[in-house]
Amino acid sequence: MSSHNNSSSSAANDPRQPSAAKPFVAPLVSPQDLPVDYSGFIAIICAVAGVMFRYKLGSWLAIIFCAQSLANMKNMENDLKQISMAMM
Repeated sequence: MSSHNNSSSSAANDPRQPSAAKPFVAPLVSPQDLPVDYSGFIAIICAVAGVMFRYKLGSWLAIIFCAQSLANMKNMENDLKQISMAMM
């Protein structure tokens, strides 16, 4: 317990080097190499089930997954088409 109270000795023994720290830079990924948007796919499946079988739960799940898919968009320019199609 006494080792936690003495902060000056722990700062002197800290092996980390703040001068060697580098900020994280995310790697650039082309739009064709992005992973599949599973929430958008699930939204389509639930929407089809909601319309064809008249399941209200399927329609509500489609709305929720569609909103999640729109919130997690990575590329705004390419996804404007998807937004317009999702709202139809």
